[in-house]
Amino acid sequence: MFFILSKTIGVLANPLVIIISLFILSIAIRHQVWKRRLFIAAIASLIFCSNDFISNEVMRLWELPPTPFAELKKSYQVGILLTGVTKSNFTPNDRIYFQRSSDRVTHTLQLYKLGHIKKILISGGSGTLRARSKEADELFLVLQMMGVPKEDLIIENQSDNTHQSAVAVKKLIGNIYQPQECLLITSGYHMRRSRACFKKAGYETDTFSVDFLSNKRRFMPDNLLVPKIESLSKWQVLTKEWVGWLAYKLAGYI
Repeated sequence: MFFILSKTIGVLANPLVIIISLFILSIAIRHQVWKRRLFIAAIASLIFCSNDFISNEVMRLWELPPTPFAELKKSYQVGILLTGVTKSNFTPNDRIYFQRSSDRVTHTLQLYKLGHIKKILISGGSGTLRARSKEADELFLVLQMMGVPKEDLIIENQSDNTHQSAVAVKKLIGNIYQPQECLLITSGYHMRRSRACFKKAGYETDTFSVDFLSNKRRFMPDNLLVPKIESLSKWQVLTKEWVGWLAYKLAGYI
């Protein structure tokens, strides 16, 4: 129930859903004063959420910053790769399709090839409301094709969210590796919640943020004035993370 509820609230909190709802209400409602107020609110929300400078600044504040490879002063026994990078609604199904978060995989591979991690633990099940193949199993095959030996890969494919991943990872390797021997790898915008989940589970690791949505601050007309569809996408990610953080906090997961 928690899984379904959190996914539903995340959809309803989507800024684009809210903006469209305001426009629909401004058309449907008969009261002229409220019709005007709702229309103005919709326009103002659209202008605000499509502003690239504003969305980038908020994302920069939320994302945990990257760590240069040169600043990794020790090697880790295990890199814990959180899933959330593949797509399941594409055919033919004789291959694996990646979405925007593929940096989670490629940067994990780079950590492995550079010797910063000795093994890769892939954690994540389906993670969706509909049935699909286990994403950890998919990435297990992908990383083998990329040259990682099977003996250096560990799979946890039963968790459907970050809280479950933290609990499952501790149960799987907690008696073998100490938290300080492990490196948690996930998107910069997702790292705050992930780190908090692992800390709550009693398995607080070092972290390595990847897959960033923010970029360098620029005071250019293109960033300050021109509406961007990418900005709405950033707000969608941010609101999803904020809703997830609140839900996890209320549930006692962080």
